[in-house]
Amino acid sequence: MLKVMIVDNDLVRANPLKQSLLDSGYDVIAHLKDTNNLNDACKRLQPDVVIIDTESPSRDTLEHICVMTANDPRPIMMFTHDGDKDQIKLATQAGVCAYVVGSIENDRLQPVIDAAVARFEEFKHLRSALNEATTKLDERKVVERAKGLLMKQRNLDEGEAYNHLRTMAMQRHTRIGVLAKQIIEAAELLL
Repeated sequence: MLKVMIVDNDLVRANPLKQSLLDSGYDVIAHLKDTNNLNDACKRLQPDVVIIDTESPSRDTLEHICVMTANDPRPIMMFTHDGDKDQIKLATQAGVCAYVVGSIENDRLQPVIDAAVARFEEFKHLRSALNEATTKLDERKVVERAKGLLMKQRNLDEGEAYNHLRTMAMQRHTRIGVLAKQIIEAAELLL
């Protein structure tokens, strides 16, 4: 059962949403009146999904979403009456996974939540893959620089320098990127 946090300052609007969620088997763990404490509330309560219901997302709301997304990302759905393309773009850039304009029927609520969670998981996977690729690229640059230092210092060709780095890394039981960084740091100290 997914834990849901609702953010809505309008109780008349929030109560039917809360009831629909409960009827659909969700656990509504909190109802915040605004996004001012969104980051703290998410850290403390650990909801699986955050649903924000607003007439139109304000700049402050989007900033609070950005902070929460940066610190403790989770699927965020936004129900609003503002279908402006710029607002939609800003909301999705802030971390909103599903931006729903207008009201939503009870039978459509679960598929929308499922879609938001799936989109969040896909973006999480893509972010992880991007971070991994960036780390490997950065490591490759460090290895290339260390190879260049070894080639110059020991008069080695590129293959010999790489083999020397690899052998040293295996002997020290460390990754070649870590060793390459140490070599560069040592060279910088000597210069």
